[in-house]
Amino acid sequence: MNKKINKHIFPNEPENTGRRKFLSKLWSILGLVALGELAVFTISMLKPGKKALKDNPEINIKIAGSVEEFQKNSVTADRINKYYLVRFEDGGFLALSLICSHLGCSVIWDKTKNQFICPCHSSAFDRFGNVINSPAPRPLDFYPVKIESGKVKVDISQKKKRKKFEKTQVTYAV
Repeated sequence: MNKKINKHIFPNEPENTGRRKFLSKLWSILGLVALGELAVFTISMLKPGKKALKDNPEINIKIAGSVEEFQKNSVTADRINKYYLVRFEDGGFLALSLICSHLGCSVIWDKTKNQFICPCHSSAFDRFGNVINSPAPRPLDFYPVKIESGKVKVDISQKKKRKKFEKTQVTYAV
C-alpha cells in the first residue's frame, strides 16, 4: 500500500511501528519451535524404547498381590498394567488382557452379566476370555501367571494370542 494512502486511511498511526518486524520475528521463532518439536519426535520414533524393557525381565513381572487377597470366583482389574486377574472357583488364576481383540478398545468387567463387554462394538467375552458376542475375531489375549512364595505374579512382557481357552493357561497355587 502506498504511504500516502496509508497515512490518509490511518492518520493517527505512526509510519514505522515495527509491527511487521515483530510479527516476522514471532513467526520465525514459532517456526523454529515447531521444527525443534518435529526433530525431537522423529528422533524418539527412531530410538528403540520397548526393547530395553524386554531385555530386563524383572521389570515386566508385576506382583498382583498375595494369593489370599483374591477371593475365589472374582475378577480384579489392573488398569495400569492393562490386565484383569481372574480367580476361578477352584482357586486357579488367569490374567487376561483388557484390550479387545477386535479393535483395541478397553473391555469392562460387567459383574451382573458375569462377562467382559467391549463398549466400542459390543463384543462380549466370558470369564475365560472366550468370545460370546462378535465382532471380536478371537478370545482375549492372556499373560502367564506365576505363583511364588504365596505371591501372584503376572509377566506382562509375554502377551499371548490364542484361538480358544485351554486349562493349561490357568495357574494354581501349590
